[in-house]
Amino acid sequence: MDAQNMSFQNWDEIRTAYQVARIGTVSGAADVLGVHHATVIRHIDALEGRLGAKLFQRHARGYTPTEAGQELLKVAQATEDQFGQLAARINGAGSEMGGELVVTSVPGLSGLVTPVVAGLMSEHPELIVRYVTDLRIFRLEYGEAHVAIRAGSAPTEPDNVVQRLHEHQVALFAAPAYLAAHGRPAKDADLIAHRFVGPENPASRAPFHQWLAGIVPRSQMVYRCNDGEAAEDAVRAGLGIGFLPVATARGDAGFVEVMPPREAWASPLWLVTHVDLHRTTKVQAFLTAIKAASKDWPAMCSGHR
Repeated sequence: MDAQNMSFQNWDEIRTAYQVARIGTVSGAADVLGVHHATVIRHIDALEGRLGAKLFQRHARGYTPTEAGQELLKVAQATEDQFGQLAARINGAGSEMGGELVVTSVPGLSGLVTPVVAGLMSEHPELIVRYVTDLRIFRLEYGEAHVAIRAGSAPTEPDNVVQRLHEHQVALFAAPAYLAAHGRPAKDADLIAHRFVGPENPASRAPFHQWLAGIVPRSQMVYRCNDGEAAEDAVRAGLGIGFLPVATARGDAGFVEVMPPREAWASPLWLVTHVDLHRTTKVQAFLTAIKAASKDWPAMCSGHR
């Protein structure tokens, strides 16, 4: 078929093919799309006829995309992402303080974020906030979040507005029971004799994890995880010494501060927004409030006490 004379007049067919490729079965795609399975088969047959190529290999377990199907999947995924981006922009547009505000951050910042969110929701009860903590980078350009708080080097994605918030301070903490059993290290050289709660990924980019990796062997990381809450629970349980956010661990009777924060362990915190949503009322309200709160948050100044 001449590609120049071919046009897709029924985008439902492409959407159907995308769901079949994503899920792998006709019945699963039918459930997601809310149509009969016969409609799914009809759309696939029509699309394959229009393209003059098989998009799927049919087998007992379902449908697997062919090479042509993989190419179509790339186009459909891009289209889906673009519509998601458009929906996020529309949802975040205007001067309203209602609807969803999606904030993401690295773990350990709830003590800073939650009071800010509480203040905004008290003033604007129609606001619905989704706060997601994760180490992965959320794609603001595809509407996954309105505001992201990231740690480490300055984000460089195009079309994002990046502002420095402050520094995320951590210190080495241990449970009283651990120190009673193993003693307390007085200097860096003493750490070699201790057990640690550390990152599951040995290539962690966190500056404090990199520092510790240069001091003690990997074998001393006896409990390894990729979740901040899990690390906190492990340290509290006496499994080893670990890095914890000062703002949450200091003052907690379940932890003893073994070594105070150091400049080499600090991670810069960045506020990141997409340029299309940066000026919206609810995003600006959150940015203003989080900047003000960060000036007094204990984690920001604890390393200099």
